[in-house]
Amino acid sequence: MTTDQFAQSAPPERAARSSAPDLAGWGGVALHALRVAGALGRRVAAVVRPLGWVVIGATAACWVAAVWFGWREILIAAAALTAVLALSALFLIGRSTYEVRLDLTRSRVVVGERAHGALVLRNTGDRAILPSRVVLPVGGGRGVFGISRMAPGDETEELFTIPTHRRQVLTVGPVSIVRGDPFGLFERADSHHEPVDLYVHPRTTPILGQSLGFVRDLEGLTSTAIAPDDISFHALTEYRPGDDLRHVHWRSTARTGTLMVRTYEQTRRSHFVLGLSTAAGEYSEPEEFELAVSSVGSVGLRALSDSFAVDLRTPGDDMAPQNSRRLLDALSGVEQSRPREGGIAELGADISADLPLASVVVLVCGGRATTAQLREAVARVPHGVRCLVVVARAGAEPELQRIGEADVVTVGSLDDLPATVRRVLA
Repeated sequence: MTTDQFAQSAPPERAARSSAPDLAGWGGVALHALRVAGALGRRVAAVVRPLGWVVIGATAACWVAAVWFGWREILIAAAALTAVLALSALFLIGRSTYEVRLDLTRSRVVVGERAHGALVLRNTGDRAILPSRVVLPVGGGRGVFGISRMAPGDETEELFTIPTHRRQVLTVGPVSIVRGDPFGLFERADSHHEPVDLYVHPRTTPILGQSLGFVRDLEGLTSTAIAPDDISFHALTEYRPGDDLRHVHWRSTARTGTLMVRTYEQTRRSHFVLGLSTAAGEYSEPEEFELAVSSVGSVGLRALSDSFAVDLRTPGDDMAPQNSRRLLDALSGVEQSRPREGGIAELGADISADLPLASVVVLVCGGRATTAQLREAVARVPHGVRCLVVVARAGAEPELQRIGEADVVTVGSLDDLPATVRRVLA
């Protein structure tokens, strides 16, 4: 075969190959169709309530039995159930034209107080809206409001109260407009308005009196560390190569004949560190943990009022609240960890590694913490830092003891805390 003949015969082969089915293309189309069908199926399943599934199953069973056995009575029942399903589905048609506004009078309350709010709905559409239900999720529960028929432009307001029984951060919302049939077979929910957080703060008690044992000045707090250049004078020492000649004490140099320079005590910024142990094994009951959280909050509020820089440390989390609101917000979400995680000894080590220049460290733990654990925690606190350990033991009498370089106080209730802290840190 010549080259020209081969060239002429080639196009039919290419045409034959091009006419073969594109299996990859059809596979992609089929996969896309399956995804669309799956998404549609999930949307349909989301609007069917448990009673609806029962009726759908009964309808299918009646149709199968009517066709299989030819029973007229079952055929009538199947037709009746099908009509009920069709009529119930008609209630899902249409869109809700509500304008929803959720107002909380206070987004921060103390545990035990009630949070009040209002839910305002307005029909912004051109048609009347049939009666519906409004669902307001609050944490793990939800509130349901029945809304009557609303003409175009109508507005209604629903007031609600949220009781708070424990410290937590509650998510309020999003508001859902629920539409359904009178039989309770189908239900469709349209979400409106972004959720808001309700902070339930721990109880605190004021710690009155003077500043917590510190002089509030611009220089900070003196320590036992010696520095070549600072504010608080310490002593005169012989000159070493590299010392700043500006600190030479010429009068002593002339008297001794040796070059003498001033040394100073290193001053530190008034830095208050609060450490809260969250290990469940250190607390005998939930009330003890709440007492510990309240103790941290009370001491932290006083430190912030004294204009100290405050750091809050829990195992696995740390923050530097700039004001009392942020401190209490952070304490609202603190939870206990596993029994052997987040102990006070590990907390002391973390503070020593991350905040070696702190001026005061307050460690708070539960009544089940052993003396060995307290001693280990105190030993890990940076040298020269004033340390206080607060042991929360529900119902115990106030007690003061000394472990290593730290004062250890035991409080049985929040009312015992102010006098105990003033006594130790004064």
